[in-house]
Amino acid sequence: MTRTRPADRTEADPSAEEPPTGDPPLRLRGVDRTYERGGETLHALEDVDLTVEAGEFVAVVGPSGSGKSTMLNTLGLLDTPTAGDVLLDGEEVSDLDDETRTGLRKEYIGFVFQDFYLIQTLTATENVLLPTVYDADREAEERAADLLERVGLGDRLGHRPTELSGGQKQRVAIARSLINEPEVLLADEPTGNLDTDTGRQVLGEFERVCAAGVAVVAVTHDELVTEYADRTVELIDGRLEGR
Repeated sequence: MTRTRPADRTEADPSAEEPPTGDPPLRLRGVDRTYERGGETLHALEDVDLTVEAGEFVAVVGPSGSGKSTMLNTLGLLDTPTAGDVLLDGEEVSDLDDETRTGLRKEYIGFVFQDFYLIQTLTATENVLLPTVYDADREAEERAADLLERVGLGDRLGHRPTELSGGQKQRVAIARSLINEPEVLLADEPTGNLDTDTGRQVLGEFERVCAAGVAVVAVTHDELVTEYADRTVELIDGRLEGR
């Protein structure tokens, strides 16, 4: 898939190759996120700086209510900061309109969730293809089958979620997150519903994803995730430690 850098997307020739810029795929710079509630200003994130390099696996830990979900939503362009910058490949993207941000999410970012979010009536292959529903083609179908093969589910292509174990469902979700060949993979409690052995299998898949150059950020309460991460940072009351 040919990419254009975010700021050039509306003007560039979509068939033109962009040379590598050397910029990290994902960065937060001085990010604040505040909410007004009952006349009080709540600081969900405060002066957060985070840079994630290509092929790096970063775990984000912290107590409940520390701002982890807000940070993940900000990284995933699902929320906008009150102040500060979100950068993809060195380009500031947080001030773009909703439609453009949605396009960037589809092209640059994959998501993995604790609860899998697979559609029960679809096969493993069909679930993986969901992000391409409006532009699916034979190439996408072949890529879905290849991704499922890579995560060890080559013999489960036609199986529905009810026929899969928890670990297999999460591996389908990982394959789905990679179908559009993202530069960034964001995971929300990816091992939260898995036993230790299955969690290790899933984290092994994350290691392989990183080896392919994808930047991975996982929000977690599970110490097992930190064993596999290249770096662990902690959010405490909206402030990032260990960056």
